[in-house]
Amino acid sequence: MGHAVAVLIRQVDEDDWPTVREVRLRALRESSDAFGSSLAREEGFAESHWRMRLRTSTTWVALDDEGVPRGLVSLVQEPGSPEDDRHVVSLWVAPEVRRRGIGWSLLDAVVRGGAEQGASTVSLWVVDDNAQAVDLYVRAGFTRTGERQALPRDPERTEERYERHTDVAGLVGH
Repeated sequence: MGHAVAVLIRQVDEDDWPTVREVRLRALRESSDAFGSSLAREEGFAESHWRMRLRTSTTWVALDDEGVPRGLVSLVQEPGSPEDDRHVVSLWVAPEVRRRGIGWSLLDAVVRGGAEQGASTVSLWVVDDNAQAVDLYVRAGFTRTGERQALPRDPERTEERYERHTDVAGLVGH
């Protein structure tokens, strides 16, 4: 089971909205508690909404050798965040291909993408009880900032901001 999957990490544009919609709805269907949105809400989105979303974020998909999308990640300028920070959202990898380096490759793409946009850091929020995600991010070079907040959709749980510097020289050896 644990063999590597040949995947292509591809940056998409708004014309790729059907692919992005397919993988995003699958993510919401299978990992509903991991996102601040709901399947019912996003299933109702029109093409124009998906196009707008792709114009306002930089998005990558992981495609397998048959062109089937197996993962997704987006990079946004988060309101209220520093000008030189980019925020990672919507990271998801299909369960059947997890633990094979795809999440790692998607994170590499966003770090490079952030650097290309002139950001000195990329950051993300991680729920405290998601040990698998924390493990992935720490191994991918993200560090805890100590900045914490209640999870907006479930105030009983807390999340912490992690960040990684984008100096691409730092990618070597990771």
